[in-house]
Amino acid sequence: MFKFQQSKIIIMNKNLLLTCIALSLAIVSACKTVSAIDETGKVNITGSLVNEQQQALKNVKLVINGQSFNTDSNGNYSAWVSPEDIYSLKFSTNNYYTAIQTFSHYELTQQNMNIQPIELVQKVKGRTLFAFGGDVMMGRRFAKPKFDNAVIIEADSKAQDTKSIVEHMRPYMSLADMAAVNLETQISHTQPSERAPKSVTFYSPPETLTALEWAGIDFVTLGNNHTYDYMDSGLKSTLKYLEKSVLNYAGAGINKKQALKAHRQNLNGTDYAFLGYVGWEGGFTPNQTASHDKGGAAFGSMQNIVDSVSREAADKQATIVQYHGSLEYKTEPTLVTEQRLKTAIDSGADMAIAHHPHVTQGFEIYNDKLIAYSMGNFIFDQYFYSTPHSFVLYVWMDGDKLHRAEVVPVYLKGYKPTPATGMHRYTVLKRLDQLSQKRGVKLGVSGGHGVITPINSFIASKSEITLKAIKEQTVFPLYHTQWQQNIINVSSDDKDLTYRLGVNLVNGSDFESFGTFNTNERGWNIDQSGFNITTESAVSGKKSVKAELKSRQIETFGMTNFRRVYNPSSPMTISTNIKVDSDTKINFYWQGRKTRDKFSYAIKSAKKHLIETLTLDGSEDWTNLEVAFNTQRVGYRSFRILLEIEDLSGNKNTVYLDDVNLVEWQSAYSKLNNMPVANDGNKQASFIGFNTMPQSDINISYK
Repeated sequence: MFKFQQSKIIIMNKNLLLTCIALSLAIVSACKTVSAIDETGKVNITGSLVNEQQQALKNVKLVINGQSFNTDSNGNYSAWVSPEDIYSLKFSTNNYYTAIQTFSHYELTQQNMNIQPIELVQKVKGRTLFAFGGDVMMGRRFAKPKFDNAVIIEADSKAQDTKSIVEHMRPYMSLADMAAVNLETQISHTQPSERAPKSVTFYSPPETLTALEWAGIDFVTLGNNHTYDYMDSGLKSTLKYLEKSVLNYAGAGINKKQALKAHRQNLNGTDYAFLGYVGWEGGFTPNQTASHDKGGAAFGSMQNIVDSVSREAADKQATIVQYHGSLEYKTEPTLVTEQRLKTAIDSGADMAIAHHPHVTQGFEIYNDKLIAYSMGNFIFDQYFYSTPHSFVLYVWMDGDKLHRAEVVPVYLKGYKPTPATGMHRYTVLKRLDQLSQKRGVKLGVSGGHGVITPINSFIASKSEITLKAIKEQTVFPLYHTQWQQNIINVSSDDKDLTYRLGVNLVNGSDFESFGTFNTNERGWNIDQSGFNITTESAVSGKKSVKAELKSRQIETFGMTNFRRVYNPSSPMTISTNIKVDSDTKINFYWQGRKTRDKFSYAIKSAKKHLIETLTLDGSEDWTNLEVAFNTQRVGYRSFRILLEIEDLSGNKNTVYLDDVNLVEWQSAYSKLNNMPVANDGNKQASFIGFNTMPQSDINISYK
């Protein structure tokens, strides 16, 4: 049972410093009065370990960044370690599955270095741990990146470079008895000769498979719309390399019979069958699905699903279905996808895992079986701002029965999967929790992960935070609140206030995770500008971006690429913190890609639309700036923001930027003590904004 006590915390300023008033598990003991830093500079990471029955687990071995500790008789741990940007915690003890969780230093400082209780799952006879990841490819921009970004896979070091892509997920995937991903690419040493008549095709080097093996992957599904990109030549090459590897597969073949054949494997005494399908045939000739005399992916028609699943169920196989369908970048599955997955379960499947939208969708427990409607990306080269937030799904099965699932948040940074921390963890888990609640599934909490059980056992009581504004600030981030709780009221003694809720359309706004996990964030134009990451001065955490301007020099900072998924005709706010030495002008622009514009033209030559010009004289330390505009109603497919910063002093000028947020408002202004009309956006709110600077404390109630 996941139970949280009532609490209240105060958010003192734009750094979101948390001061706890009442003891609270939900606010992860931010109220501890002992210092989390000693005189040597070491930090004290604390927390507790329990089993699924909430009983303390004593004498569990804990390794944090190579240092070993143990839990005490009450299941608590207190580990003094040297400060690092990232802390990897590994818990292991007899008769329980090993667990790994990862946290950033910055997010832990917001909770006094204390971690919510972490649950370990007991090993019992017949129990199997599965790990699922989403879409995988290592071609295209991994070797030929855009925007002057660094090459990830070099021609002369493919084996090493492909492994570097998965190195931070290897510890997680290796824990599973069976780990599976969607291999959404053909495998070939060189580009295959026959290209399908379609706009987007992939192939990845054979070292991709070796890297997946090394990372702990055991199985790949080929049932997707890129398995036949280079038709028979590419498919035969893919199957040849798979046969040479230790990876098992299903979902494609040289004919329909082979494509619909399940991979069967006994795991811990249970016979499992794995099936893969693509949800549509494709609008080109020859199409992407296998037939009696042609190769391709297994077509996931209703009849094919019923026939193949029923066959496995009749043969007493615990059957796991992976399905590639629905629409890209949408929050919900199509009804075709939903019905096919539920029909698969009605026909005897014991779990259904889906992908293709490249973004995550929610979970459902249907007839006691787990459905994951979209896994998002696992390894992919999409530079869209909506696609990097993803997850690994742990599923513990007792034979053909669901015991428990756990959501490991993932963020694709520089196309590489990394454990999601801080604002990325919040974004992943908040979205999944809200979308799943619509289907009757409420995520529980285990440390920094989400939890799903066959019967919801999450009990949440009320908590409250208090916002205190500084100067002209009207926009506040909510990343340091609890992702699993819902806003139920906003109140204040300032009766003239109204408020609205929004989400951030850019990633890594606080720059705290920019270079973590040996890979750089690619969403900001640092590779194309005079700005660099610095620890000299910051507002949130210890990192910001810095540029040294010469006399009258202009430097532009902003988004590398256009934001593709957004709401047209919506109110927006650019919120940022800036620090300058002397007289400085800041022009805020939006730049869009029109519906018929080529990407290459738009990114270089599309018109920049001035939103507002502001000037600073350098007399302040850090200044909060907020600029409002509306997205265009029609005519544009994507847009980005740019900050053009000009020295006016005639001397050298040092400029720092931090917390560069692009907030898309998801509700109109509401009166205090009134909730806005609920929608997917405001239920996932990561920002709250007010019509004017608050003159009194703001109390936000959660449940």
